[in-house]
Amino acid sequence: MAQPPILTPEQRQAALQKAGEMRRKRAELKGELKDGKVTLREVLKRAKKDDVVGKLKVKALLTSLPGIGAAKADAMMEKVGIAPTRRVAGLGAVQQEKLVELCK
Repeated sequence: MAQPPILTPEQRQAALQKAGEMRRKRAELKGELKDGKVTLREVLKRAKKDDVVGKLKVKALLTSLPGIGAAKADAMMEKVGIAPTRRVAGLGAVQQEKLVELCK
């Protein structure tokens, strides 16, 4: 197994700041979904271009929607054929459309 690269304290601090910023942006996106400020379709359109959306796990995205909990998200993902570890950027166009239809 390969060892992770050795970082200088400055590189480590920069990486920690970047990771924190990404977490904040993902939390903000999930809040916007929950509040109805953006739709699932709008978020999925951004998946390939935006790392904030693309690196978000599908289950986390679905559970951010009003009325969808963990069990319902799992059932939806299984019905569409999405692995539990799949990230949003890894979804195909057909999978995205099926999710949007199921969430109506």
